[in-house]
Amino acid sequence: MAFPDIKPASREYDPGDWPIKRYSSNSGAEVRMLYGSRRVNAKLRLGYENIPDANAQSFLDDFNAQAGTYATFTLPGNVFAGWTGSRSSIDAPPSTRWRYEEPPRVTSVFPGRSSVQISLVAVA
Repeated sequence: MAFPDIKPASREYDPGDWPIKRYSSNSGAEVRMLYGSRRVNAKLRLGYENIPDANAQSFLDDFNAQAGTYATFTLPGNVFAGWTGSRSSIDAPPSTRWRYEEPPRVTSVFPGRSSVQISLVAVA
């Protein structure tokens, strides 16, 4: 199953950071070592507001198909719809594989409509 191709109402992106190890001496001096050439731990939080329950169910179905937080997947274009900057700026880099950071949170708004919050983490 593929991640649902639905445009989110909100998107929060955390680009992560480069893998750095910090060493501090007793005198307070600090040395930092860079251990890679790519950012790691990018996060993407998506909000879907007042969507039909069938669409909300598709996120739960996908979460189950991905074995929860285990499997990785790519994201469809609609996830980035509305962003006018370069997609490569928020897809950490393009074609990054993502996984669920936690189960989807579904809130029933009124009969037949729900809001869903999705938290994803980028995987190298």
